[in-house]
Amino acid sequence: MPALPKLPGSYKQDNIKILVSPSGFKESLDPKATAGHIEAGILRVVPKATIVKAPLVDGGEGFVEALVAATNGSLEELIVMGPTGKLIPSHYGFLGGDRPKTAIIEMAASAGLRLVPKDLQDPGVTTTFGVGQTIVAALRNGAQQILLGCGDSGTCDAGVGMAQALGAKFYAADGHELPVASGGKALVGLAAIDLSGLNPLLRGVPIQVACNWHNVLCGPLGVARVFGPQKGATVSEVEHLALAMDKFAAVCTQKVGRDVSLAPGSGASGGLGAGLMLIGAQLYPRYDIIMQFLQIDQLLDECDLVFTAEGGLDFQTPRGKIPAEVARRAKKRGLPVVALAGTIGRGAKVNYEIGIDAFASILQRPGSLETAIAEAAPLLVESAESVMRMIMVGRLL
Repeated sequence: MPALPKLPGSYKQDNIKILVSPSGFKESLDPKATAGHIEAGILRVVPKATIVKAPLVDGGEGFVEALVAATNGSLEELIVMGPTGKLIPSHYGFLGGDRPKTAIIEMAASAGLRLVPKDLQDPGVTTTFGVGQTIVAALRNGAQQILLGCGDSGTCDAGVGMAQALGAKFYAADGHELPVASGGKALVGLAAIDLSGLNPLLRGVPIQVACNWHNVLCGPLGVARVFGPQKGATVSEVEHLALAMDKFAAVCTQKVGRDVSLAPGSGASGGLGAGLMLIGAQLYPRYDIIMQFLQIDQLLDECDLVFTAEGGLDFQTPRGKIPAEVARRAKKRGLPVVALAGTIGRGAKVNYEIGIDAFASILQRPGSLETAIAEAAPLLVESAESVMRMIMVGRLL
């Protein structure tokens, strides 16, 4: 669709300052590309606008690269077991600057949903073993502390695969050890955990986990029931996984001396949060960690209008998603916030209550999901242009 003709009015010379701070569009555009396409659409309308791009990550895909770039750090490549058990290339990083040698790991780089072919999507059998292998690699490379980001997972094994890669052993009631990297379904038979063989390199190395504080391991809003269907689980498989998470929670609680079933963040990345608690990691609301390195608050102090974006906007968005966090911080400064989304889902109106003043889908005509993914870039440019035109017309009234 060609660009719309310029409307008359003084806004063509407007020097409005706009912050563009989006997430990415899964399977289509990363946060950096998303910000660039929104900028292009805005500039079609107000070519003299000052636009600052601050693409955000939430601990999922792009977490390592974003923090490496923000601190002038370094990337490290390695081969690990992927979520389906095959060897895959992966990566982690080290923060730059004058600080203890700090490794950055994103679980999505070794156990993300993007790494699971659609015909193999079954969160009951996928594994986080590669996450543990990445932790070991970072430790061997001299990490003095670790920041680990949760998000975009293709697993639901409660982090057992990760812990097995670090030397933990898990046993059934008959005394047999659960197979390595066997996935979440196997946890229904869990009876005991042995941490005596944990890698000694873990000692004295703090692991801080950036996770969605709203995700819990068990209960009606537990990770299996909320996210299992998104990862390919059927109705019966979801209930089996929920039972498996309940069993893991019971055994893990006895081991660590605190109830992990409803602990904030315990359900992050298919229960990886709980598995990380098992090996002594500390969980934090993800933005408490991420915003130490991405200075969005300072940028908000200097703008007039905020654009954010994500692949889907719905009732879950306020539960720790990037548009909600951007809106929350913007509202402290009285700034208007617009959100663009690939799809507008059930209960999206709740986002008006958390600081998003207006939202719009980039889909302007009927089409398949595959087409929307393939054409996300031009659709996003067109949508940003259309929304910006409406904003500027409103300023002329």
